This record gives sequence, structure tokens and C-alpha cells, in this order.
Amino acid sequence: QLFSTSVLASSMSLLNTLRANLVAVADASRARGMQSYMKSIMPYHGVSAVPAKAVFKSTFADVRFRDRAEWERCVRDIWEGATHREERYGALALTDHIIAKPYQTPASLNLYEDMIVSGAWWDYVDTISIHRVGPILLAYPDEMKPIMREWSTCDNMWKRRTSILSQVSFKDRIDLDLLYACIEPNISSTEFFLRKAIGWALRQHAWRDPDEVVRYVTANEDRLSGLSLREALKNVSKMAKGKPKRVVDKDDDDDNEE
Repeated sequence: QLFSTSVLASSMSLLNTLRANLVAVADASRARGMQSYMKSIMPYHGVSAVPAKAVFKSTFADVRFRDRAEWERCVRDIWEGATHREERYGALALTDHIIAKPYQTPASLNLYEDMIVSGAWWDYVDTISIHRVGPILLAYPDEMKPIMREWSTCDNMWKRRTSILSQVSFKDRIDLDLLYACIEPNISSTEFFLRKAIGWALRQHAWRDPDEVVRYVTANEDRLSGLSLREALKNVSKMAKGKPKRVVDKDDDDDNEE
């Protein structure tokens, strides 16, 4: 039996409700394996993606916020108060709540930046990069493009990864100049997660314009890592073999392979 939460519940009581709902459906025997796979210091309750999504939906179903500040405070309180990783996934789910849609503006970028920096792992960062920062970039390009360029050169590797991955879902709306500008400061990096991000971003665009990706890879072959090269050209090879085109690539879930 899942608990319910009142519309005016405080963020901490909402966190407690979220935690209780997760525990109610958890399979504790899975928890250690999930933690090991994600190389996480924070433990898991043992709730896989599908039941977790159901918990988030039921827990947040009646939640309302008076304004953006109240929504952000609630997200931060859950994120910072989490004791298990699925609770942080719940905070991410709350950023995608339908009533949070009006708050997806550059004003929320500080929240997402803090989550990227403190989360500092690909499961959090990739969700935020593609599904939170990306849509804001698409809706507010004049404000966001300079910020992505700045992030591409900053000291934090996860913000750099975000700048590269932020357009992965853009399809024909991609700004290649921006993508290449974000890749450029990282093209010779030895960081696995940056090399993988470069390859993933190029691989995704190859579904739309394989000739351009081949051109870019050829022009930068001496500077791109072997990993970036292989990832970038995966789709080109698949299309050459007549395999069906996918709308959006999901990364290979092997970002733990350091």
C-alpha cells in the first residue's frame, strides 16, 4: 500500500513519503548489485526503473507549488536529504513534473548546475544534460549558448560533458557550430566520460547527417581518441549495412567502463 501526500506537504515530509513508498516496493536482494553496478557510495533501496517510476508518479501526483522558488526548494531538499540513490532519482523526477514545466527556464540553471556538480556521475548528469538543460537550451538559445560554451571549458568535467550532450535529442534543430565548439576544448581529453560523450553526440547526429559526421571525424582523426572515433562512426557502419534507423539513440549504458 503506497502512502499519499497532501498538496501542501512540506518538502521534508514529501521526502519521507517518497522514501516510505520506495521501501514498500523495494527488493532488498537487488540493492547491493545495483550499488555495485553504478559504483555508488550512496546505497540503493533495491527498486528498479519501472516500479520506481510508478512510485514517483503516485508520490508526486497531488503535489502543487506556489511558485518556482517553492518547487526548487522542494527539489533541493529531496536531493540533499536523500539517503538512497532512488530518492535522488525521485528529485530528478520532480524536476520533470508537469507543473514544473513553466519553471524550465534559464532561471533554473543554477539548480541543475548544482545537481550536476554534486551528483558527479553519468546516471544523474546525462538525464539532466539531455532532458533538462537541453530543452532550456532549445527554448532560450541566446541565453544558453554562451553558457554551454563556458561550461565546455570549465574545471568541472561533468559540466563539460553536459555541454557536449545537451543537444543529443535535437535532431534537425541541432546547432553544429555549438556542438563543435563544445567538443573542441575536450577533443584531446584523456577523460573517459568526455571521450564517450564526444562519440555519443557525433553518433547521434550521424543518424541525420552521416556525411557530415564522417567529414568531421576525418578532419579531426588525429585528435579524436579511439573511443570517440569508434562511437562516432557506429551508426554510419550500421546504416551502410541497411539496419533500421532509430529516432534517438540511448547510450550503451557502459559508462562505468573506465
